[in-house]
Amino acid sequence: MDPYIIGQQLVNGLILGAIYGLIAIGYTMVYGIIGMINFAHGEIYMISAYLTAIFLATLSMVGIDSVFFALTLTLALAILFTGLYGWAVERIAYRPLRGSTRLAPLISAIGMSLVLQNYIRLSQGARNQGVPAVMEGGFRIPPSGSEQFIQITNIQLVIVVVAVLSMAALTYIMQRTSLGRSCRATQQDIVMAQLLGVNTDRIISIVFVIGASMGAVAGVLVSLNYGSFDFHVGFVTGIKAFTAAVLGGIGSLPGAMLGGVVLGLSESFFSGFVNTDYKDVFAFSILVLVLIFRPSGLLGTPEVEKV
Repeated sequence: MDPYIIGQQLVNGLILGAIYGLIAIGYTMVYGIIGMINFAHGEIYMISAYLTAIFLATLSMVGIDSVFFALTLTLALAILFTGLYGWAVERIAYRPLRGSTRLAPLISAIGMSLVLQNYIRLSQGARNQGVPAVMEGGFRIPPSGSEQFIQITNIQLVIVVVAVLSMAALTYIMQRTSLGRSCRATQQDIVMAQLLGVNTDRIISIVFVIGASMGAVAGVLVSLNYGSFDFHVGFVTGIKAFTAAVLGGIGSLPGAMLGGVVLGLSESFFSGFVNTDYKDVFAFSILVLVLIFRPSGLLGTPEVEKV
């Protein structure tokens, strides 16, 4: 096999895996704290893509020409507004049903997913939307003098750096702050956490907001990298990110990122050396195999029932 082709697929897989990992964090955090899957999370990611296009267009209209300032402000605004959507999903679809059966919030989340899809379709239109290229350029390996090379763009470098920084910041928050301790206490025993004075309702809302913020980061980066999206983009990407969360170990933050990287690399190499048309089938096949042979995932631990 050509080493340059292998190297290019490796780069593509790492970029794709970083995106899946960021979105998977939202799934794994919500599951870790309330033991349920937020199936509206893919639509939260989709909304952040539309917000990216809206904010970039608005900043361009008001005369902001600095690429760094425009991208930083767009990312901050996307995180803010997408976090509000995540908070709304928790308040509307989960909190009123917290004391009911486990099936009710699941159905409610699926309904919220459909509501958000159609809300965007009606408000923004069903056609594909696009984001202009605001960060061009890159470099090649080797730099010059060769017909074969590995291409790495500047936006791909930004994706890797932002993904690593986001994961490091989230790990610090969860491990070193009082908010993180409250989250871990709520995850371990919500009743005992309430008895010890933890406002578990607020903690659960914050977790939804943090998960939505990670989805916002992914949405901004994907929009800048690929340039186009539609109102249905959150469904397939969300399912793949859920696959990454299960693969890494649902409930584990490092597992979410590891699962994203493994899934991204697997999908990239399958597309490059087997068939691009069946890459989604391959990704979902991985989900089925993991659920059959290792349901706890790569870094997850089997659940112990509390009595």
